[in-house]
Amino acid sequence: MSNLTPREIVSELDKYIIGQEAAKRMVAIAMRNRWRRQQLDPELRDEIAPKNIILMGPTGVGKTEIARRLARLTNCPFFKVEATKFTEVGYVGRDVESMIRDLMEIGVNMVRKEETAKVRIKAEKNAEERLLDLLLPGKKPQSVGPMGFFAGGQNGEVEKIEPPKEDNTREKFRQMFRSGQLDEREVEMEVTVQSGASVEIMAIPGMEEMGSNLQNAFSNMFPGKRKARKMKIKDAYQLLIDEEADKLIDPDTVNELARERVEQQGILFIDEMDKIASRHDQGGGGSADVSREGVQRDLLPIVEGSVVNTKYGMVKTDHILFIAAGAFHFAKPSDLIPELQGRFPLREELSSLHKEEFYQILTEPKNALTVQYKALLKTEGVEVDYTKEALEEISAMAEKINEETENIGARRLYTIMEKILAILSYEAPDKSGSKVVIDRDYVVAQLDHVVEDRDLSRYIL
Repeated sequence: MSNLTPREIVSELDKYIIGQEAAKRMVAIAMRNRWRRQQLDPELRDEIAPKNIILMGPTGVGKTEIARRLARLTNCPFFKVEATKFTEVGYVGRDVESMIRDLMEIGVNMVRKEETAKVRIKAEKNAEERLLDLLLPGKKPQSVGPMGFFAGGQNGEVEKIEPPKEDNTREKFRQMFRSGQLDEREVEMEVTVQSGASVEIMAIPGMEEMGSNLQNAFSNMFPGKRKARKMKIKDAYQLLIDEEADKLIDPDTVNELARERVEQQGILFIDEMDKIASRHDQGGGGSADVSREGVQRDLLPIVEGSVVNTKYGMVKTDHILFIAAGAFHFAKPSDLIPELQGRFPLREELSSLHKEEFYQILTEPKNALTVQYKALLKTEGVEVDYTKEALEEISAMAEKINEETENIGARRLYTIMEKILAILSYEAPDKSGSKVVIDRDYVVAQLDHVVEDRDLSRYIL
């Protein structure tokens, strides 16, 4: 587990997310508390539950990005779900327990990737030998002693034995392969293919695990067959590395490590949480409110702590960190059922973005939109540069349109930047070798007629 301090976590998040300091500090403290918990005695450690968080704010202000960057920074199993995908058991929709199964899949893949990296050197060595066997069929390498090709003479003297011609050829091919001379040559090798048509199981809502088990059973009944296939040597080498790495990795160890990591470090990000909240002040109720409250009741035991059956074993959810998010324009966190509210004790409201934040978003992050478009057009040989006045005008326009139409936060910058560079992107292949400076006049010329017409800006921007 990462031992970054809260200050270091916030500093890393600042590289990608502008503003929202209070929300960054809250998630940084939550992550540090998980590290602190791991340093305690097991008896006390099991008693400390994670402090789940609700992030409130309009779309496009960074709620999802904070959680995603946090998980990537701390190397924790992370899964994002939308609460609207789930439904009460018995209705059409996904069962809430499926989010734990999906998180477990991510954890297994993460651990398998780490274990593969540990054995990669040995896997590459074994794959190289198998590849040479394919290039030189029927010729196995002669074993070499610790002193090379030497053997004892008649009087106990050591005499050198010249390596066989086949071994010289093998070493010659080895050097040619390592230098890349054989990459484009083709070799025929056996690959595993699924026999027959794949079996798709239509699971009953709430019984996805049974459907998954049935699909695995059919796969075992009809195992994959080996089939000869021609491919380039560089592609065959990668395939052989994967096969050799699978042989060196113990799947039971992977599953156990993944289960422990998911239970102790897993993060589940539940978006659109406000869509399953019922507004009691509207009256009427109806089947929609019943379904929403049903999802909350099904979600409650998962957040409280329960055991979910997955194909990798039983997974406890007691110490998984849940981060919920939603705009909460119409519904409020108080509209959730009281038991679920109590399981999300930490709440933080993210503020709307203004032109100052938009300007920072365009200039400061490592993956800023301006950097992305500049790199995209550079592939066509077109060099793009932006003036400070142009970026300030874009920021002001984004704020104005968000105020006059719907507030979609930083996502407004995507539509504006795409509109500004639409003509240049279309003509870029014909302008290779040129340099284009995006200044304020260029921005105004591209957007002025759209921004002034509110109806037009509503549909275009």
